[in-house]
Amino acid sequence: MGRETMTEISSSRDEAQMIASILSGNTQEFHSLIRPYERSVFSMALSLLQNEADAEDAAQDAFLKAFRNLKAFRAESKFSTWLISITLNEARSRLRKKKTMKVQSIEEQQEEHNHASPALLRDWREIPSEALERQEVKLILQQAITDLPLIYREIFLLRDVEELSVNESAETLGISVASVKVRLHRARMMLQKKLAPQLKQTSPKRRWLPWL
Repeated sequence: MGRETMTEISSSRDEAQMIASILSGNTQEFHSLIRPYERSVFSMALSLLQNEADAEDAAQDAFLKAFRNLKAFRAESKFSTWLISITLNEARSRLRKKKTMKVQSIEEQQEEHNHASPALLRDWREIPSEALERQEVKLILQQAITDLPLIYREIFLLRDVEELSVNESAETLGISVASVKVRLHRARMMLQKKLAPQLKQTSPKRRWLPWL
């Protein structure tokens, strides 16, 4: 079985009670609160920063900021959504400081009113599980995601990897629901364009993806 997503973890335990306990003085319980998210937070940071040392620093700082600002956490949101938002901010801050990446800017109004509808994609997770288990295919997929422009990589990781809802993704990124949908659609189209020829070359006779 694969790892649990942040959404699945949040729904499987009473995090509100854990947070209340931490705020009442049981600070050691913070480790129990964040432990299931450690891998996801690091993976998210690594996908954005593309450097393990930087990702470790960003993850540690994200957890530290979450602890220091736990009183500011709004109970109407999921803790996982709030935590991943902090992680994204930490990663973005490091990207800006290092100036290693130009963050593509797209005006909100253009996104919300862009009604272009390329061919609909089936969910990328419909790739057969046995194919994903092959290391060669894993590496191709990982590299394709890494090569996405930052704003599309972020939304793809949130929606199709961590399985946050459209509303949760919009809240995490501070954008509109319409922008989430447009960015995700564009991210999937970019992956389709890049992955199709590579996976055909890997095994011409096998249908790795629904559109091949």
